[in-house]
Order: sequence, then structure tokens, then C-alpha cells
Amino acid sequence: MLRRTAFLSCLLLAGWPACAQSVLDPALVERVRQLTETAARASAPPNTRVSVEIGALDARLRLAPCRQVQPYLPPGMAAWGRTRIGLRCTDGAVRWNVTLPVRVAVFGRAVVASGPLPAGASLSQDHLALADIDIAAEPGAVFADPAQLVGRVLAHPLGAADAVRAPVLKARQWFAAGETVQVRVAGEGFAVASEAQALGAGIEGQDVRVRFESGRVASGRAVGERRVDLLL
Repeated sequence: MLRRTAFLSCLLLAGWPACAQSVLDPALVERVRQLTETAARASAPPNTRVSVEIGALDARLRLAPCRQVQPYLPPGMAAWGRTRIGLRCTDGAVRWNVTLPVRVAVFGRAVVASGPLPAGASLSQDHLALADIDIAAEPGAVFADPAQLVGRVLAHPLGAADAVRAPVLKARQWFAAGETVQVRVAGEGFAVASEAQALGAGIEGQDVRVRFESGRVASGRAVGERRVDLLL
């Protein structure tokens, strides 16, 4: 761990010339770890375990000495998988701001393939198993209940023990063009329901145009069997 996180403490205390063989200040490492774990747990499912591995700063950096370094999660940066934590100097002759690589693992129980499965396979209970995995290792939501996946079709092949993630599944068609659909129209402080005619196929997660009885045409998101959400 010391070699992997080497370099920062010397920069903070002595500047660049003395930094070739220095190690990271353990107190700062712990603050980075606590910040990362707190952010990861805030979005982690229940009954999961978070593990954080701290990386090292780019050895090409030449940072001025700093008496106080503040770690923070950069805006828009997820505290999952391979990510970065910001470090900014708040008390020094020169104020600087850099990022430190970290790897966040979130271990939990999820559905995996019980054996190799080709693209196009229609999932059955026999294809699926539960295992403890790092759900943050790859992008895409995982599933906790195999029953949710029975009948779903794979868009990409899976190896044995691979997690079944949302991106490997073919999008479902919730309704066809011309069908009558229930449209939920929602805005700030209100929500109403109405019927409309679908002007295109309702593909899971995609926008589709609908025509109301008044003749008005609008675009909403296909969210279920003959259901569309339209947000104003």
C-alpha cells in the first residue's frame, strides 16, 4: 500500500526535490478512504460491502508545498468502480487542485449466468444463479431476483459466472404502433393520466410519440405494458 500510494506526503511537506522516495501521509489516506466509502455507501444497495483501494498521483506532477489538503468528490464523478477523488490545497503559497485515482468495489449478491450463454438466448431459471460479486466492477444495473429475468433475451453473450447486467439484455417492446396506451403526464406538483394512441412501437426506455384524442401529439418515454410517461 505504501509504495502504491507513495509521493504525496513529501509534496505536501517538503516540495518536489525531496519526493522521489516519499510515502503518502496516512492521515490523508484515511480521509480519502472515509470520503470515498461514505459516497459509495450512499448509493450502494442494502447488504453490500464497500472496499476502497487508493491509487497514486501522477509522478510527473510538481506540486508546491501545502499545509492543508482537502479531499472531495468531483462533481459528476461516481464513487463506484475506477474513479477519482479530488485533492485541493487550501492553505499554501500556491493553491493547486489535482485528482487521485481510486478503485471502489461494492460486493453484493446478484444474478449471474450459471454457464456460457450466447447472444439471443431466452433466459430460463436454469440459466441463472446467485453469487456474491463486485457489482461496481462494470457499468450497468444488476438484478437480485432471477425471476425478474426469466423470458428476457440476451443482446450479448455471457460467460459462466458473468453478472447479468441491464446492458446485456435486449430492450423489450411494450406496445406496437396504433395501440391505445395509458399516458402519465407529470410536472412540478401535479400528475394526471390520460389515454392516447401510440404513433410508433414502444421500446423499453426509448421515447415514443403519442396522439391524444384532442389531436395533440407529444413525445414520452415507454415505461411498461402500454404505459408512457410524459414529463413536462
